[in-house]
Amino acid sequence: MIGRLLTAALVSGVLAGVLISVVHHFTTTPIILHAEHYEGMGGDDQTVMMWSDEVAGGQFYLAHGDEEHGDEVWAPENGLERTLYTSLANIITGVAFASLLIAGFHMRGDPVDGRKGVAWGVAGFVVFALAPAVGLPPELPGTLAGSVEARQFWWAFAAVSTGAGLWFLLLTRHIAMHAAGVLLIALPHIVGAPQAVLGRTVPPELAAHFVAASLGTGLVFWALLGWIGGKSYQRFVERPAEI
Repeated sequence: MIGRLLTAALVSGVLAGVLISVVHHFTTTPIILHAEHYEGMGGDDQTVMMWSDEVAGGQFYLAHGDEEHGDEVWAPENGLERTLYTSLANIITGVAFASLLIAGFHMRGDPVDGRKGVAWGVAGFVVFALAPAVGLPPELPGTLAGSVEARQFWWAFAAVSTGAGLWFLLLTRHIAMHAAGVLLIALPHIVGAPQAVLGRTVPPELAAHFVAASLGTGLVFWALLGWIGGKSYQRFVERPAEI
């Protein structure tokens, strides 16, 4: 059983990661390349290098480059190298999220197909992209930000709380669990995300365009992942004798 679950997760994650990489090439990547011209223009002694994670709606903070001492931070070259690393990151992220999705299917125990998978995928988008983006919208390179640790902790808090809240609200029948679900969904936003640093070197129009593009491609990714995940679960887990 574990082998079949892993196979479904791998197939779903790899396919969704490859497909969304194509979408990113025409949507968010051109915006990121444009924004990188503004990176390091904020006058700070330290520049935070960011690898944008459009799938999850957040960022990976790679390293701190100290301009005063001439420290250099590695980054992939534009062109084929960057495309390959972006695709690899998307595939790894896809497999990780597909594993969570397949585990959710198995824990729930109901029959799953492509349509039900899309519903689960949209829920995943809300949990891992939309809800955290309310407090911490996707950011471009060159955007000033607060403490990395505080932001990462709040992002994880928002995702876990929203996921638990949706589970209680949509997959239970007791009114008390529904009330708890609503409270859990609202809790991260009641607590509040870490305060952002005022000011930015990226034009606000470009930043707004990136937020919209990131959330849009995030929704496409999760819908793809849900549909492929539902089909893969049906094929490899529910009906393994047909393989």
